[in-house]
Amino acid sequence: MRIGELAALAGVSTRAVRHYHHLGLLPEPERRANGYREYGLRDAVALARVRRLTELGLGLEEVKDVLADDAGRELRDVLVELDADLARQEEAIRARRARLAALLRQAEEHGGLPAEGPVSQELAALFGEMARTAAARTGPEPAMAAKEREVLALIETMGPPEAGQRMSALLGQVASGPEAMTRVYEVYELLDELVQAQPDDPRVAYAARALSDCLPDAVATEIGAQAREFASWEAGEDPGGFTAAYFAAFAPAQAEAVRQAIRLIVERAR
Repeated sequence: MRIGELAALAGVSTRAVRHYHHLGLLPEPERRANGYREYGLRDAVALARVRRLTELGLGLEEVKDVLADDAGRELRDVLVELDADLARQEEAIRARRARLAALLRQAEEHGGLPAEGPVSQELAALFGEMARTAAARTGPEPAMAAKEREVLALIETMGPPEAGQRMSALLGQVASGPEAMTRVYEVYELLDELVQAQPDDPRVAYAARALSDCLPDAVATEIGAQAREFASWEAGEDPGGFTAAYFAAFAPAQAEAVRQAIRLIVERAR
């Protein structure tokens, strides 16, 4: 047989046959006087076995290891390892599909997914409430609201799942109650107004008080108790890391308002 006939018989391409020769998976056959390879039945059997092994999911190096053992004793070990790897892949795929199903349910329940997504179901519910509040208002959404969603999505991603769930539960308390989210958006507007202001502007203290007051006591206590970096920042030290990047994202007057709000929250937590 010529190489084309062999390839057609085994159901592979001639390029694959040449590649298998190059890797040593398929022995080189004898050549005719004109230099063309002459394949026989044994070559077809060997090529068919290579195809069967690759269809199982074995890599070419693994196939080479199997073929190197004439007794076939290593094949079972390779297949056991392959089966375990496929089981791990199946579990990972099931987990990903479950996550995708949850995201699709979020899209149906909340009329779409947030631009900051994908996020947890709890955070998506909060973002949905924010979207409804923004839609009910006149004018564009405050820029601080969009920044808040980005930071919340980042915090949820940074921490372990249980921390994200705890954060979502606390935020749910902020948004609960009549007109709660409306008050939060009023604070966003106050902070937006400070973009061009100076840190000593009288509106800074007013916005800080409004920000602190919109948090329920239970939430303020939780946040204040966890504000460990606040002590070093209050002492004039550079907190570094996420805290420094967080404050650097605000205009100076906005950052001062947030700092003053943190002071008020920590005082409530004592």
